[in-house]
Amino acid sequence: MHYTIIDVETSGRTNRITEISVFKYDGNKVIDEFTSLVNPNCYIPEHITALTGIDNGTVANAPEFHEIAQQVLEITKDTIFVAHNVNFDYNVIRNEFKSINIDFTRKKLCTVRLSRKLLPGHKSYSLGKLSKDLNININGRHRARGDAEATVTLFKKLQAQDNAENVFSNFLNKNSKEATLPPNLPKEVFNALPNATGIYYFKNKKNEIIYVGKAKNIKKRVLSHFYSKAQKSLNMVRETRDIDFELSGSELIALLMEDAAIKQHFPQYNKVAKRAPKGFSLFSYQDRNNIMHIAINNSKATPNPIITFYSLREARLFLERICEQFNLCPKFCHLQEGVSECSHFSIKNCKGICKGNEDVNIYNERVTNAICEIVNDSQDKILKEKGRNDNEEAFVIIKNGTYLGYGFIDKNEQITHEDELENYLIKQKDNSDVQGILRSVLLK
Repeated sequence: MHYTIIDVETSGRTNRITEISVFKYDGNKVIDEFTSLVNPNCYIPEHITALTGIDNGTVANAPEFHEIAQQVLEITKDTIFVAHNVNFDYNVIRNEFKSINIDFTRKKLCTVRLSRKLLPGHKSYSLGKLSKDLNININGRHRARGDAEATVTLFKKLQAQDNAENVFSNFLNKNSKEATLPPNLPKEVFNALPNATGIYYFKNKKNEIIYVGKAKNIKKRVLSHFYSKAQKSLNMVRETRDIDFELSGSELIALLMEDAAIKQHFPQYNKVAKRAPKGFSLFSYQDRNNIMHIAINNSKATPNPIITFYSLREARLFLERICEQFNLCPKFCHLQEGVSECSHFSIKNCKGICKGNEDVNIYNERVTNAICEIVNDSQDKILKEKGRNDNEEAFVIIKNGTYLGYGFIDKNEQITHEDELENYLIKQKDNSDVQGILRSVLLK
C-alpha cells in the first residue's frame, strides 16, 4: 500500500495554493517527492505572509496550478492521500483540480484523527505542538515541505503503535464515522448527540459558539455538515472543537430556539439579518360606493394594520384564504386589479358584489366579520406542541398578538386554567423573524 503525505500553503480566505509538497511513501520509506511554489493569481494577505513567509513576489515566477496538475496526479495515483487535518488539504487540492475541469478523488487518512486514536493524552494535536511532544524536528514550520516532512515522521510513529493496522483500516472504511468527523472533535462528543429534534451549537477552541442550527434529527444534521464541500462548512468544521445541543420536542420550538440563540450569540457562521425584513400589512377602507375593501400594503405606509406579514407571498396566500372563507370578492380584496368583474382562477364563490348583484351592506357585513376574526384569531393563542419525551408536552404562548415564549410541562400536571401555564413559561423576546415563523405555522 502506497501513501502520499501532503501539505499545502494557501492564500488565506480564497484558499488558492501558494505552495505544495508531496512525499510518496511505500509504507517503509519515501520513494518520491514533488515540491513546488504555486502562483495563485490572487493577492496574498499580509497576515498569511507573516505566517508562511510567502508573498506575491515569492510566487511571481512560480508555475500556476494547471502547469503542475499532471505531476500531482501522477505522484498521487493509486495512493492514499495523507495530511494533518486532511479535509483541508484534500479539498483545497480538489477545488484546484475542479477549476481546470479535472475530478480528483483519492482515499484519505488524517494524521490528526489517527494521533487522537493511537497517541491519546496530548493537550494539543496541532502539528507544531504534537511534533514538539514527540521530538519531531520541523525544518520550516508553515512551509509545505517542512510540514509535510514532519507529517511523514509522525506517520511512521503512528504505524508503529499497537493496533495501528486495525485503526488504519477502520479509518479507511468509507462507512466509518471516524473518517468524517472534524479532526479536532472527540468521537465521544459526536456519539453523545441525539437522534432527536432540537438545536445544536458548534464551538471553537475558546468555547465560543460559531454556529447554531436546528434539526429534526440533530445527529444526522450535524453529520451532514462534515460531508459538505462548501467552503463555509469546511472552514467551520475545521474550527469546531465541541458540539452542544438542546432538545425542543417540536420543530416549531426548535425554530424559535434557533432564532433566539442566533440573536443572543451572533455566531460567526450564521447569517444574521442586518436590517429588519420588509413588512406587508392588510388594511381596509371604503370606496365612494361604500364598498369595503381589504388590501395589502407596505407596513410603513399602513397606520392601522389588521395583521402584518414579513413575506408578500404569505400575505397574499392569507388574503386568498380569507376571501374564500367569507365569500369575499377577489376584485375588492385586490387579488385582481384592473378588472370590471372578478374572475380569479381559484376563488369562485363571490356572490356578485362586483356585478351589482349583491347588497352592499350585506357584503360589508361579511368583510367586517372577516376582519373581526383575523384580529381575534391573531391576538391570543396557545399552541400545543410535542414534548421532549413521551411524558411531556410543550406549548407556545401568544398574548395580545405578542409572542411571550415557550415551555414544557409534565403530562401528569393538573392545569385548570391557561394562566397557570405561565409558571412553566420560558420567556422569550418577540421580533419580526419570530412573527414570520409563527405566522407560517398558523397559516398551515
